[in-house]
Amino acid sequence: MRIALYQPDIPQNTGTILRLCACLDVEAHIIEPAGFPTSDRHFRRAGMDYLDQVSIVRHDSWRHFEDWRREAKYRLALFTTKGATPYLDHRYDANDILMFGRESAGVPDDVAAAADVRLVIPMRESLRSINLAMTVAMALGEALRQTRG
Repeated sequence: MRIALYQPDIPQNTGTILRLCACLDVEAHIIEPAGFPTSDRHFRRAGMDYLDQVSIVRHDSWRHFEDWRREAKYRLALFTTKGATPYLDHRYDANDILMFGRESAGVPDDVAAAADVRLVIPMRESLRSINLAMTVAMALGEALRQTRG
């Protein structure tokens, strides 16, 4: 199981997600450019000393990430408010990459089209979205429940 963050905007969310990945022994991929320098104090504060305990793979572009993913034959599950399949109805595999878009804009249409599946966390229609770090925690929790027993 892997987490991929597509051009993350908010350092505190990214730090929190990387801390989660460290605690659950999940590899994290960051598809750049990020909206902040990774030396940002907010990023470091949210990740605390856990950043030294997580495997972080950086991809300098979507194209490089996608080339790597296709060669490795990993399935890409995009979490999006425009998804068709509720995340609890999906059958996860240990070789899945759970990808999450930018807090401000999600992912472009070509990135969404490349995903093998587009998943959604159902929520009240009158609200826009759930915090990214919370979304990753919900999604990763279900994926690990299914794949790690």
